[in-house]
Amino acid sequence: MKKEEGIEVLTIDGREVRVTHPDKLYFSRQTKLSKLDVVRYYLAVAPGALAGIRDRPIVLKRFVNGAEGEAFYQKRAPSERPSWLRTITLSFPSGRTAEELVVDDTAGLIWIVNLGCIELHPHPVRSSDLDHPDELRVDLDPGPGVEWSNVRLVALEVKALLEEVGLRGWPKTSGSRGMHINARIEPRWTFTEVRRAALALSRR
Repeated sequence: MKKEEGIEVLTIDGREVRVTHPDKLYFSRQTKLSKLDVVRYYLAVAPGALAGIRDRPIVLKRFVNGAEGEAFYQKRAPSERPSWLRTITLSFPSGRTAEELVVDDTAGLIWIVNLGCIELHPHPVRSSDLDHPDELRVDLDPGPGVEWSNVRLVALEVKALLEEVGLRGWPKTSGSRGMHINARIEPRWTFTEVRRAALALSRR
């Protein structure tokens, strides 16, 4: 790791990734953690993080003022990015398109973390087939009067239902309040068909 003024330059698998404002506080209320601390965390958990996002277009949710500040979503890939970062063009039902990043390695992961991406929001498709999801996702968000303990109970019910049909659900915390249950499926069905399956599971 080398240091420029106000910048840490990391060498990751032969690629240089610049961490700007490394001392900026990203968490300050209970535990004080800097942006560089968050980067180090993602370096430590990179294999697990990449297992969930590799080869998938990703929406950037950027906390540029730290985890306690307001975040914003950025679908389109930043115009200024390293040449080694891959992008892919997605088409939406509205007719619009967006060129989004695809993160394949630890250097790419740390590059988006430097943009303030604390949460990771990959699409449920692989870059080789954008029309057929390979994940069924169930989003559990507590509403008014619903405690976290209720979300956990429902998550266990979802797990049991998925196992009944031969699927394995993986829990993933969602933002600050909810939980996603992701189950890998064969990329055979359209988004509409997968959505109908998720609705059927929810009704059950």
